[in-house]
Amino acid sequence: MSATLEQGVTWTNWGGSVSCTPAHVAKPLTVAEVQHVVVSARERGLTVKPIGAGHSFSAIGATDGIRIDLSNLSGIVAVEGNLVTLWGGTFLHQLPELLRPHNLALANMGDIDRQTISGATSTGTHGTGGSFGGIATQIRAVTLVTADGELLTVDQTQNAHLLPAVALGLGALGIVVEVTIECVPSFLLRAVERPENIDAVLDTFRVRVEEVDHFEFYWFPHTDIALTKTNTRIPAPAEPQPLGRVRRWIDDELMSNTLYAGVVNTGRALPRFVPPINRLAARLTGNRDYTDHSYAVFTAPRRVRFVEMEYALPIDEVPAALREVRALINGRGWNISFPIEVRAAAPDDLMLSTASGRPTGYIAVHRYYRENHEEYFRGVESVMKRHDGRPHWGKMHYRDAESLRGAYPRFDEFAAVRDQLDPTRLFANDYLTRVLGA
Repeated sequence: MSATLEQGVTWTNWGGSVSCTPAHVAKPLTVAEVQHVVVSARERGLTVKPIGAGHSFSAIGATDGIRIDLSNLSGIVAVEGNLVTLWGGTFLHQLPELLRPHNLALANMGDIDRQTISGATSTGTHGTGGSFGGIATQIRAVTLVTADGELLTVDQTQNAHLLPAVALGLGALGIVVEVTIECVPSFLLRAVERPENIDAVLDTFRVRVEEVDHFEFYWFPHTDIALTKTNTRIPAPAEPQPLGRVRRWIDDELMSNTLYAGVVNTGRALPRFVPPINRLAARLTGNRDYTDHSYAVFTAPRRVRFVEMEYALPIDEVPAALREVRALINGRGWNISFPIEVRAAAPDDLMLSTASGRPTGYIAVHRYYRENHEEYFRGVESVMKRHDGRPHWGKMHYRDAESLRGAYPRFDEFAAVRDQLDPTRLFANDYLTRVLGA
């Protein structure tokens, strides 16, 4: 049976930063149907791209060819010890329920769980923790449909040399239909969140990353306050001491979403009020201590829409870079309502990982999706480039292949794998052509 190709309709990503109108949309029920769609695209002279949750802010998933919806390929394929094989269309927010019967969890997560597992690994989604890598570093096997419509399995025994490419493949190497991820026994996290002076936090950033399991902070522009988040792993069995239902609703729904939506809309209409609003928000936010299941601490609901740019830096460059961004905001007179997020990750050996080959810190800037982001993002990017920064593939940036080749030591290795697996650029789009070359 072959997947039906339906007439394409306009698609827009979550942040509203990218729209496209594919010629066709396919929603395959089986891997064989995915293969058929790929062959059909080649025969019709069309490109083909999978789209998951649309939570990338870059145009990495845009296409005017055939858009594949993998949501029917969802759930667990197999579990062997700590190795869990998942269909590529499985959403991260489904994993706690799927893994609970096996007493397993992801080793680390970001703060958003709306992505599919294939989209998350392909774009380099990560959390924070000086000893922990992004989701792609937890991948032990990948099955993908290549440009010739064939299935390619990449694991420790088959095509192992390709794993550092396909584990974080940008959607440029094939359609990821299965991933095997190495999970860990279920665990709890003790979360301590405190407002602190931003300069004191920057002065001790590297030490704090190294001393705790997971450290991050949010700096509120126009203030001297950083909201720090320190998460300590507690092996099961242990007793959760979660936030009460009312407190969680107040913090995560009322404050972080409902009221914050009003705040950013006010700032958009009346920019001069942004600095005092940020100072008030910084005083009212955080200051809590609780213990809960790992996924409940790592992730939080994000209902206020925004666009984002994130850069990965050598970890010791983070304090100086953020101080330059602070000076840039003040010097330009920008009114920035969204806090800036700062995280860390362990080095890895993936070809296009933002943490490839070096301990890494991340600086992420955001703007409300109805605000003009470009001047702010371009200004911040100029700072990040001076500090040897690498842009997150799923977030907005303005770099091209010529610029990125010097930032990634294994860039040309990845390009060679792309030439091998997709020589005709069946999986290309304008974004991939810009960042990887033709």
